Amino acid sequence: MVSLIVGILLIAFCVFACLPAGLGLAWGSFVIAFLKGAAPVFAAFIGLIAVLIGLADIKDKKEAKKEELAAEKAEKQQKLQQEK
Repeated sequence: MVSLIVGILLIAFCVFACLPAGLGLAWGSFVIAFLKGAAPVFAAFIGLIAVLIGLADIKDKKEAKKEELAAEKAEKQQKLQQEK
């Protein structure tokens, strides 16, 4: 509940700070400049995270395939033992 109230207050401050000079703090141009500078860094960070998630997914698929093959092998061995 506290985090919700803090979040709403911070969003309200952000809107107030970006309003034109007569209505707010007129930080709009500074915010735009910051976003222009931060966009490439943010894009690189998101790209790195996407690559790491992709690599983890490939690793998980390989492990699942190995486990599936091991389960099939154990099942075949169990059937052979039951037949004897």
